[in-house]
Amino acid sequence: MRILIIEDNLRLAETLRDILKGLRYESDIAERGDEGLALMESGIYDGAILDVMLPGMDGFTVLEKARAAGCSLPVLMLTAKSETEDKVRGLSAGADYYLTKPFDSQELLAALGAILRRKGSFQPEVLEFADIRLNQGSYFLSCGERQIRLAKKEYEVMQILMENGRTIVPKETLLLKIWGSEGEAMDNNVEIYISFLRKKLACLHAKARIVTARHIGYYLQEA
Repeated sequence: MRILIIEDNLRLAETLRDILKGLRYESDIAERGDEGLALMESGIYDGAILDVMLPGMDGFTVLEKARAAGCSLPVLMLTAKSETEDKVRGLSAGADYYLTKPFDSQELLAALGAILRRKGSFQPEVLEFADIRLNQGSYFLSCGERQIRLAKKEYEVMQILMENGRTIVPKETLLLKIWGSEGEAMDNNVEIYISFLRKKLACLHAKARIVTARHIGYYLQEA
């Protein structure tokens, strides 16, 4: 799961990224409002943490423009302003939750988890497809009594495939969601990890298999 952090205080943004990493969330940082808006509309994020006071475009405007463009991304707003009218404006603009600085990290994680669940982005501990199960806490992929632990990138690829099941996941989506918008990953990175996962599915004697949609992406199918 990838979270967008739109915050011009780089030290705070990096602290937020470390907090999210402890919950197995990947994240990217945007320090300007206009940059954050473009990333919000990219479709590669599962949620966003949005500050109000930003250069380029304030957080209220960012959110209003994103919602007007049809972006339904769950958004947690952060601000130093505690006045009721500011909270009302944030919620009216389309924020799912409003948190005032300074905040407690546990409250932040609880609030983020709540808005992700409401929007259907929160994932259960175990994902299932056909005869395979992916434990999101231990990174174990299992089939019947057999199980094997996945490396981090293998897990992230398999997680996205299992979330989408028989729906094709474009290769570009895998690249952006796993390696990020600023990553240096090449197309063959995805192919390499797909190959690793196919070998592990074979070792598990699983009926589930990864199918290539030529020139498009990948999806899961039961053999």
